[in-house]
Amino acid sequence: MGESISTLLINIALAAAILFGGIWVAKRIRAFIAEIMDKREVDALLSSFITNIAYVALIAFVIIAALSKLGIQTTSFVAVLGAAGLAIALSLQGSLSNFASGVMIIAFRPFKVGDFIEAGGASGVVEGIQIFSTQMKTGDNKTIIVPNSSIIGGNIVNYSTKDTRRVDMVFGIGYGDDIKKVKDILMKLVEEDDRILKDPAPLVAVSELADSSVNFIVRPWVNSADFWAVKFDYIEKVKNSFDAEGISIPFPQRDLHVYNHND
Repeated sequence: MGESISTLLINIALAAAILFGGIWVAKRIRAFIAEIMDKREVDALLSSFITNIAYVALIAFVIIAALSKLGIQTTSFVAVLGAAGLAIALSLQGSLSNFASGVMIIAFRPFKVGDFIEAGGASGVVEGIQIFSTQMKTGDNKTIIVPNSSIIGGNIVNYSTKDTRRVDMVFGIGYGDDIKKVKDILMKLVEEDDRILKDPAPLVAVSELADSSVNFIVRPWVNSADFWAVKFDYIEKVKNSFDAEGISIPFPQRDLHVYNHND
């Protein structure tokens, strides 16, 4: 009887040592993980989530080890935890997919807050990157919340990563117009705009002999911030210059032929 009580007391002491020692170790491991993530500049929200998940998992392992030391059968307890975890995972498939995608976005950083991107079927300036979703602001000041899985699952176009962009424009003229004269006009308009970069050199060339027009491509390079302003201004200047020089701009037309049939 006395030996059984002695053994029980020893097991209780060992279980307590495992419990409190395990909690201490778990806290140290959590601090170590947090320190590593801080050095690697991992997002604070992601760092907090991962360290807490690791801590909870370690505490669960410590509790199971302590109960086992007391002679309590933990096999069924582990099975219940596993089943519960599986059920939760299945019910949160979409959320877990968004979470995994959020981890990838934060880890690989295909874009950052302030970038103008096109992803997940939406485009706008990134305002915030969360674990489950990314918030964007459109050009007309609407807020769009895009699930991270939709972003990772498709193409991501980041318009802000490069300092310069090429403006691609196409202008059509009539077949009866002077091609050299038109090319000179288009190049002159390019050279007159100080926002257009000299290097890389702009391109003005005939690109296509279409059904009803001769098409020119105009491809100047500009600073990213000037992209839309240069494009809008250039299109307006082309229209005004073509009108002034008598250059025609073809547009779709339909000829209607009426035939009179005499009975």
